[in-house]
Amino acid sequence: MKFEKELRKIRKGVEEIITEEGLISKLAHSEKTGKPLRIKYGIDPTGYDVHIGHLVPIRKMRDWQELGHLGVIIIGDFTAQIGDPTGKDESRPPLTAEQVKKNAERYMEQLYTVLDEDLTEVRWQSEWFGAMKMSEVLQLMGKFTLAQFMAHDTFRKRYESGLALGMHELMYPLLQAYDSVAVYADVELGATEQKFNILAGRDMQKYFEMPEQVAMLSPILMGTDGKEKMSKSLNNYIAIFDSAKDKYGKTMSIPDDLIINYFNYATQLDPDEIESIRKQLYSGKINPKIIKQRLAREIVALYHGPEQAEQAEEEFNLIFSQKEIPDDIPVFQLTGSDIGLAEALVMSGVCSSGSEVRRLLQQNAITIAGKKINDISYKIEDECIIKIGKRRFLEVKKVSS
Repeated sequence: MKFEKELRKIRKGVEEIITEEGLISKLAHSEKTGKPLRIKYGIDPTGYDVHIGHLVPIRKMRDWQELGHLGVIIIGDFTAQIGDPTGKDESRPPLTAEQVKKNAERYMEQLYTVLDEDLTEVRWQSEWFGAMKMSEVLQLMGKFTLAQFMAHDTFRKRYESGLALGMHELMYPLLQAYDSVAVYADVELGATEQKFNILAGRDMQKYFEMPEQVAMLSPILMGTDGKEKMSKSLNNYIAIFDSAKDKYGKTMSIPDDLIINYFNYATQLDPDEIESIRKQLYSGKINPKIIKQRLAREIVALYHGPEQAEQAEEEFNLIFSQKEIPDDIPVFQLTGSDIGLAEALVMSGVCSSGSEVRRLLQQNAITIAGKKINDISYKIEDECIIKIGKRRFLEVKKVSS
């Protein structure tokens, strides 16, 4: 089959392609003309913390780049002020242009840990929406019906539940759809929950008598808790800014039934190799921990290199397997007769604030000499090693005055 090698690479980690016939046709046209395909993905820089779940479609864009095609990142400086509609009855505060710019710069810094910068085109929605007249906006709106938008699960459920649904939120799919026209997208990448918006892009291109883009939909990566999708607010995420040690430890905390899911959507391994790993895992002949360690190494190596992946594994084994404390833990110098636990943790930088310490205490996540501490007024009077959560330590040493 023509393009079999390309399709094998492109299909990995993708749940649905609409349509595959259209995709093959675009590949053929690209080969004939020598013109690379334009692979679109949009981001709303309402924040800048990126986790590995965000990078599932970005990894797919990198696959396309390795085949010689162009990745097109849309910075949603208009849609960022609307917010992708959710089932929650809440709205995001509008961002200033400066906030959007700053967030976008930090966001792209993290995306470039995966993308080839030379094959990435970055575009801002303000390029086309900034000059758009009201008459043009109304013409765009006239290309869709209210019935079409109310078929959107999110809109329908919110309406039927009596939750607030702003008129501006109905514009979100419309704006995202027009982005595909503005950048001449051949393929749009996104999560399965973005299907409505991406298909709206196909419709919008058809209205403008352009070839319809191909939709490539990937599943949502589950969080480390195995219960909800990966999210910073749920504290079940692996951040790009996490250290190699934290990435390794968080990966090792996932339930065994997520191992193959993470191999598929968070690593660059070949599908045949993943299938071999899957057979090993379900054969019952190998400890799942061994396979999970391979997964953790693969994920850490993607962002920090093989050497740091090996170091992270050694440290993990020291802490969790041999129950030893690593040599390079931070040290806090006790200069008086005592100090408050919360004060020591914040002053040392191990915890960011007193509220974080309070939360950890409530979760029974702080131990001293094997004893769980839950008193915010606890005083440290002597040298000790404090364990915070599963992977953080602080050594308190007395200093003679």
